[in-house]
Amino acid sequence: MEVYVSKPFGPGIAKVKIPEKILNQLNDYVEKIILDKEKKNKLDHGNNLVGDVTQELLIEKNIAKEIGWLDFLGQATYHYILSHTQKKIKEFNLIGTWVVRQFQNEYNPIHWHGGHISGAGFLKVPSSFGDHLQDKPNKFYQGGNLSLVHGSKMFLSDPVFNILPEVGDFVLFPNYLMHTVYPFKNSKEERRSVSFNAFIDKDIYDVYS
Repeated sequence: MEVYVSKPFGPGIAKVKIPEKILNQLNDYVEKIILDKEKKNKLDHGNNLVGDVTQELLIEKNIAKEIGWLDFLGQATYHYILSHTQKKIKEFNLIGTWVVRQFQNEYNPIHWHGGHISGAGFLKVPSSFGDHLQDKPNKFYQGGNLSLVHGSKMFLSDPVFNILPEVGDFVLFPNYLMHTVYPFKNSKEERRSVSFNAFIDKDIYDVYS
């Protein structure tokens, strides 16, 4: 597994690629849920999450294990922590993993997660997120991007790190790192992401112990 760790500000983050087989199985799983009204209602997690989006669907833990998603998350977290701290985790306890289905004008407000380690990746991405209403050739359009936020604006230290979604990309970060997804302007296509929360070894996470 290739894990790229970077530290654009404060907390280090990591980027990995979701294996194509797992990515396809996750998308197939979501498509089946969409067509199954009973299951869709059972797995709808929207009331417990902050996003104002079409759907937020829990991934059943037995499915996550069966398709290799659980193992992928554990391995990605292991290499992320090892690369950043030179310490090997012995524990990886998944709290939950879920899919976010987001369409035009929907958004995820700035928030953070529980547990110790979190992550977000991309299963489907629109061909275009849109553009600025005004002519701004030198300004980066943030609609549909994953924006990580930490600290405040200082010399040589930006408080925001924007990630343009690409199918298969998966980003890991500490649970407390604030993040948001702004609305985008493509009316027909879905932005589909997948996230997780997990606990790792307390003595590695708790740097004050």
